[in-house]
Amino acid sequence: MEKHFHSNGKLFISGEYLVLDGALAFAIPTGYGQSLTVNPHENGIIWQSYDHQGKLWLDFDLAYAEIKSWKETNSPNNPRERLIQILASAKTLNPDFLNQEEGVKVETRLDFPQDWGLGTSSTLINNVANWAEVNPYKLLARTFGGSGYDLACAESDTAVFYTMTPGHPHIEHTVFKPSFSDHIFFIYLNQKQNSRDAIAHYRNQPKEKLAKAVAKVTRIGHAMQQCENLGAFEELVCRHEEIVGQLLNITPIKLRLFNDYTGSVKSLGGWGGDFIMVTGSKNQMEYFKNKGYTTIIPFNNMAK
Repeated sequence: MEKHFHSNGKLFISGEYLVLDGALAFAIPTGYGQSLTVNPHENGIIWQSYDHQGKLWLDFDLAYAEIKSWKETNSPNNPRERLIQILASAKTLNPDFLNQEEGVKVETRLDFPQDWGLGTSSTLINNVANWAEVNPYKLLARTFGGSGYDLACAESDTAVFYTMTPGHPHIEHTVFKPSFSDHIFFIYLNQKQNSRDAIAHYRNQPKEKLAKAVAKVTRIGHAMQQCENLGAFEELVCRHEEIVGQLLNITPIKLRLFNDYTGSVKSLGGWGGDFIMVTGSKNQMEYFKNKGYTTIIPFNNMAK
């Protein structure tokens, strides 16, 4: 019998980096996501992954013995080994998973380009966790690691407040449909950057400075969700950019690339060059198109 699973992509609105030190993360699930379909097969595991254009980009024929023999101390060196690690970790969490004699054929399909950074890995982890009937946060910890906020988005139909707490995360579902949503856009920069130096600088910050930043960013996250006018929202974006920029020793994206733009500009996620969030009218988006940024998605088209 066919089994079908689907998980949402994600976008950080506030709290990046600082979520790892206890800050409130404010994030939204996207209408774009990834599906996983499982059907009976003769033997073994046939795994086929398709991109957003329907093109096959992973095609593996796995034996159950490969899953059973995988050791937790192993480090995956390629997509095939990463997949084996994920399935083996799921089986460790639920020994009854993949315990049948008959095989399975698995198909995954992305709704978005992989390089958009909306959660190719997190949606996969959440889908496999649901298939294996295991805790997705435990599966994430055994594989990719990370804060886990993206898993909260994967399962949610609304915006979320997410806080890392000992044991398991605290998740609060909330609503973010601001009256000015037609003045919020997400723009893909396609400028992947190595964030190693930024992370190292962040980790070298005094604990007292981080604690103050955590408190400030947490307040900003709540204020963003409650914001009733565009001007106030733009001020919050500017404050957030200043705080995180100082911690990473990175000049905020607006000052670096869009200094003459009149609206606000915010880096999202790991400040790694994927999407930015900008405020302005539809006509103002011509500013970015003229600079070569053609992937511009209105808030109401991006948010679930």
